[in-house]
Amino acid sequence: MKKLLTLAAATVASLGLAVNAQAEYPTGPVQFIVPWPPGDFEDILTRMIAANMQEATGIPASVVNRPGGGDGPFPGALEVLDAPADGSVVGSFVLGVPIVGPRIGIGIEEDSFVPVGIFLTYPFVLASAGDSGYSNMAELAAHAQDNDVVLGHFGAGLTPTKATFAAAKLMDFEFADDSAFDMLDCNTLSAGDADVINTTLALIEPCLDTINVLANIGENPIGKLDGVDTLSAQSGINNLELWNGLFVTKGTPQEVIDTLAEVGKATMMSDEAQELMAATGAAVYWQGMEESMERIAIDTAKDLELAGIIAGE
Repeated sequence: MKKLLTLAAATVASLGLAVNAQAEYPTGPVQFIVPWPPGDFEDILTRMIAANMQEATGIPASVVNRPGGGDGPFPGALEVLDAPADGSVVGSFVLGVPIVGPRIGIGIEEDSFVPVGIFLTYPFVLASAGDSGYSNMAELAAHAQDNDVVLGHFGAGLTPTKATFAAAKLMDFEFADDSAFDMLDCNTLSAGDADVINTTLALIEPCLDTINVLANIGENPIGKLDGVDTLSAQSGINNLELWNGLFVTKGTPQEVIDTLAEVGKATMMSDEAQELMAATGAAVYWQGMEESMERIAIDTAKDLELAGIIAGE
């Protein structure tokens, strides 16, 4: 993590960002709400954006972490929803906010938020101990027919967890048990707390040589994981992946969205952000407002499809 934070600091120092910012925005401090604890990919990249925003406009910009505990990103999302629609408060949200939020009756509607841009796909993987006896999904499915397999994940409602349960359903096996963990890393496997863990690549990188990575959860294989195929290709589920983007509330002026997008895109295309991608397996890019809206519509249908598979529909 120290290396990731160093990369973030280097972006601020080295990115020569020239934003054609509107005179009307920003007129006061800008807060970026990250509804998770500090230190993960979305936090690091959002801090890069905030730092470059301040450098480009001369107006203070900062990241505020609002972890929601058992309620995930939704308390932070509601804080953004309650803010003025003027770009003074910007959300850095995973796909669950615009896709799941409108379905759970907490006051978030389908049009509550407007995407500024999507910029991150998390490098989620399924992994097991090196002596587990299975190294891909087909082998796991065969092993689970006669053996209890316990799954560790970050929450049943999280996209990678849903994908894992749906894959198991299509491959005709079940996990004997599953548990949500605050941390899933090499120690989880070595201690035997779970047989298979659903986690990000960065958390198991120190022990990659001694564990089995069964699949990565996303549209494309992760380049640094030679020979590891996607969960979608191995199981037949759709390729829904966990992503993060910048969002503002409905009614925010277009010039505000354009200024935020200009800073966000420049930040993601910087050498430092791209080095973060190369070092960690995270996908770092920029999809603008229109493309993001199309992606949200497509991924909403994918999320409902996964839920249907899990429910046996």
